[in-house]
Amino acid sequence: MRRMVTGAILLPAAALLATSCASKDWVQDLVGKKEVEFDQRLGEQAQRVDGRFKSVETGLGETGEVARGARARADDVDQRLSRLWSNRTKRDLVETLEVRFGFDKWSLTDAAQTSLASLVKELQANERLTVDLQGYADPRGTYDYNVGLSQRRVEAVRRFLIEQGVELPRINLVGLGPIMERGQADAQKRRVTVRLMVAKD
Repeated sequence: MRRMVTGAILLPAAALLATSCASKDWVQDLVGKKEVEFDQRLGEQAQRVDGRFKSVETGLGETGEVARGARARADDVDQRLSRLWSNRTKRDLVETLEVRFGFDKWSLTDAAQTSLASLVKELQANERLTVDLQGYADPRGTYDYNVGLSQRRVEAVRRFLIEQGVELPRINLVGLGPIMERGQADAQKRRVTVRLMVAKD
């Protein structure tokens, strides 16, 4: 009886062992296949990512070239602008003219208008010419009044030039007030100095 019981226990145990061995092999085969599939997918993903990195590197290289070319052009423009800016005030004197005024006057005389008209012709003939106006007064009266008087005289000359067709940006003006030095007659101090200038090439 013991043998029967032992056989009854051993037989299912052997069947179970045989089944579990088969299941174990099946599981190992399944896991192996999944590992192979996973490795293949991982390899494909790595190739795609590698391809994307290469295309990004290529794009970055092209962008770098474009950026270097743009930088070189910007440096060239910057150098040209720097040269132009540094030469903007470099001008040569072409001609000087003095417009005289009466005591405490700022209106232009006929003689002053005639001499300024010839200056206007030169300005219209050559666009590179500009004009600098410097107004003065004699020292009689208060300093503040004479500064204002010199500015009114400069403004009278500027207004005449504009009325004759000279563009405003070509006219530079300043009223400098009274001339205090003694070696000059007061009539010579009441003036606007007109300096015709030409820009350097």
